[in-house]
Amino acid sequence: MYGTVARLKIKPGKEAELQRISDENTANLNGFLFHYVYRLDSGNDEYMLVVGFESKEAYVANANSPEQNENYLRFRELMTQDPEWNDGEIVHSHVT
Repeated sequence: MYGTVARLKIKPGKEAELQRISDENTANLNGFLFHYVYRLDSGNDEYMLVVGFESKEAYVANANSPEQNENYLRFRELMTQDPEWNDGEIVHSHVT
């Protein structure tokens, strides 16, 4: 598995729109497995986004697609600054 963890700073009042766009953007993606959005306890409209794909190839293909670029531009409008992206191999997961 492969994915990204991103630190986001969302504009006040945009959380519901963030959730809606996240759900829309991940529907029917090849190799997509999951996404989670955390609201941090800092209380400063800061969030962490966690996304997983079946493989690095599926992740990179999605990241490089014109559709994803268009989706990112919609997503970016909700933020006060560019996200901090941290891509990598998912080496362990456990879900009960």
